[in-house]
Amino acid sequence: MNILSKTLTTSLILVTALLTGCASQSASEQSSGGPSQGDPYQGDPKDPFESVNRVVWDFNWEVLDQYALRPITIGYVSVMPQFARTGLVNAANNLEEPGNMFNNFFQGKIDEGLDSLARFVINSTVGLLGTIDVAGKIGIEQQRENFGEVLGSWGVETGPYLMVPGLGPNDPRSLGSRFVDNVYYPMAILDGTTNVIRFTVNILEGRAALIDQEPQLEQAIDDYAFVKNAYFQNLEYRVTDGKSGDSVIEEEELDDFSEFESMLDEIDTSDEPK
Repeated sequence: MNILSKTLTTSLILVTALLTGCASQSASEQSSGGPSQGDPYQGDPKDPFESVNRVVWDFNWEVLDQYALRPITIGYVSVMPQFARTGLVNAANNLEEPGNMFNNFFQGKIDEGLDSLARFVINSTVGLLGTIDVAGKIGIEQQRENFGEVLGSWGVETGPYLMVPGLGPNDPRSLGSRFVDNVYYPMAILDGTTNVIRFTVNILEGRAALIDQEPQLEQAIDDYAFVKNAYFQNLEYRVTDGKSGDSVIEEEELDDFSEFESMLDEIDTSDEPK
């Protein structure tokens, strides 16, 4: 699928979701004379399309995940040796390092950007095309930054919460940033086979990381609200590099949600083979 087709497909999904959400909300308000006073989840200014978002969430979690992604992930974890999984993850992460470099530079983080450059050079050569994290072993840690964090640091708001089919929790700022992150070298020149491998590894490893966290999500009073709140807290925390004064978020909680978010957030249409 070429870039134009992917862009049009994603735009169509978003426009449909927005229009459906507006129509549902309008119909509800007309029949009741306004927003429901008895529903504790109505009225969130960050989630004006909650009615349709909840339907999409149920589809993502109860259909796509339960009948496809989770079973495939369990099979993958069962048959794939750990050393092979580690090598694939390292290689996929290495492809992101040039993007990490630019995104750090755009925020004035020169040292972090240079770390990303050093990691890419070292791991791409000594590390056998990134399959071995040699840079990490000598103390050069990954400084992961996406373009959405760049926009956030520049004062661009997230926009409304969007639960996108197949993509999961999202917002306009994050959706747009994915296209930017995929035009950095070497992402923009990857062939179809490499893209398929990277796309698949990200999905399966992200879902595998969630398996141990499933009880936490299942025990939530409202799983949709839990995911939404954690999503925005996570975005804010990462944009401010943990210095947000609006809420205090424990690192362990962020790690738990990052594992959950990766289940669907890594399923990016821009990662599809061209």
